[in-house]
Amino acid sequence: MSLMKHEGFRHLWVAQSASQFGTYVSRVVLPLVAATALAATPFELGALYAIQSVAFLVIGLPAGVWVDRMRLRTVMVTADIVRAALLASIPLAWWAGALTMVHLLAVGLLLGFASVMFDVAYLSFLPALVKPENLLVGNARLETSRSVSQVAGPAAGGGLAGLLSAVNAVGVQVLCYVVSAVSLSRIRQEVVPVARERAPMLPQIAAGLRYVFTDPLMRAVTCCSATFNLCYAIASPLLVVMLVDELKQPEWAVGALMAAGGIGGLAGAMTSRVIAQRLGSARVMWLALVTCMPFGLLMPLSSSGWGVLLFAVPWFVLNYGLILYNVAQISFRQQECPPEMMTRMNATVRFLIWGVLPLGGMVGGALGDWAGARTGLAVAATGMLLSALWVLASPLRTMRELPAVPATA
Repeated sequence: MSLMKHEGFRHLWVAQSASQFGTYVSRVVLPLVAATALAATPFELGALYAIQSVAFLVIGLPAGVWVDRMRLRTVMVTADIVRAALLASIPLAWWAGALTMVHLLAVGLLLGFASVMFDVAYLSFLPALVKPENLLVGNARLETSRSVSQVAGPAAGGGLAGLLSAVNAVGVQVLCYVVSAVSLSRIRQEVVPVARERAPMLPQIAAGLRYVFTDPLMRAVTCCSATFNLCYAIASPLLVVMLVDELKQPEWAVGALMAAGGIGGLAGAMTSRVIAQRLGSARVMWLALVTCMPFGLLMPLSSSGWGVLLFAVPWFVLNYGLILYNVAQISFRQQECPPEMMTRMNATVRFLIWGVLPLGGMVGGALGDWAGARTGLAVAATGMLLSALWVLASPLRTMRELPAVPATA
């Protein structure tokens, strides 16, 4: 059966699309609220960016144990309602004359906690919703939505902020999370808790860590993803610095050039299924990295005029390869992991691969100050390419297809 005829997947896709769009809108709107409504300092803006990632470090590991004890659809609906309520408090506080930077930071922190719970449940819900042979197709469709949101969300956020004011534009994010909650509530299938007994938390966290690090395939994919994310986070603050300070690009051009990455990701999501079928679902993981990541080494050579193509084209190709890799590695994790370990595996992997983002951002800023944006980008691009060594040194290098799913009793 086609996934588009699968009622539960359609509702999940609508929910994820709305949620992702709201998330990418927030990446523009929340800093604009801080800058325009509260006249935030650069330090306060940096704190607002960082605090939204803190949750992955604080509850990333226990979230897997908690979600094991809950109904997954209920967790996602609750997380959406909480995020909508938190964001709604911003315009309400502004209209009441009570909005402060502390309020905004608290909202950012709590949004991060709700997002961690949503993500762990969401990643574990898809394998229970669709058949194993449909995981690759399902993840490709979900990644398509994410890539579209990555392009359209920031542009919509900036446009709405200009039209309605940044504070009022937060209402769009509230609506997105409400749509997600409603769509999820319409899914008839529910995933009952795996862990019915309230076993001690630390042994369960340890079991998740032990599974990820003792399974050679899971360890290789996780370490590869964490290394790549660290280097991607190092590059992220340096991209804007180079475009604005060194290439002297106007704001609209910076937005257009950065959008090339989102377009590349969209192209990757749309072609991931065909490429995986031709090259092999396991082989595409390392091929995507070794063929696309070298283009990142061209970005530090960018210049003004036509030289900006040395930024736009590599940025497109780099994100194209990233999404090919992501679709394959997420499908692999969902297919390889036993159901009773799914939420703890996802929580452990998210803790490791997202927990490095704040560190990467700080390293990128320090490296840019010390050696310059171009040198920092060269280091980050080299690291993204070398991240493939984790997979190349594993049994995945000799495999064409992902491991077969064992038959269930």
